[in-house]
Amino acid sequence: MQMTDETPTGRLHSSIGFKLQRTARVFEKCIELSLRHSGLSRVNWCILLALHEHNLTSPSEISDFVGIDRTATSRALRQLEELGTIKRSIDHSDRRMTQVKLTKRGVEIMAYYHPSCRDHLQMIEGRLTPEELDQLRYLLCKLNGNEAPKGGR
Repeated sequence: MQMTDETPTGRLHSSIGFKLQRTARVFEKCIELSLRHSGLSRVNWCILLALHEHNLTSPSEISDFVGIDRTATSRALRQLEELGTIKRSIDHSDRRMTQVKLTKRGVEIMAYYHPSCRDHLQMIEGRLTPEELDQLRYLLCKLNGNEAPKGGR
């Protein structure tokens, strides 16, 4: 079954770019709803996830993981430090490098908000079957020029 919302006035609403942008916004709203009382932005949350779940510690790794530029990463790290959720320090093995770690407060924030974020995202993903989710992941990776995830088509 092919779904479309093409309008007589143009093809904007049926374009892939528009649909991807609208879908991304749905996911962003879910995260924002989950975090509404935390003082965190979606980007802040993604950085905390990079630290907590993926054990990334350098600003450049975090920047690449989240998909934002170094300036935005630096700004977000400064905000997170002001909120007391992270601590930055000089790498002892290479003094030119900065290491980023979650503080006790950061771990507590993750423990408190992570279930809500996960539940909201699963609610949206629940609109698709597991096979459709795999296919979507595969297609999004293909559009992004990335290698398809294992297990996807």
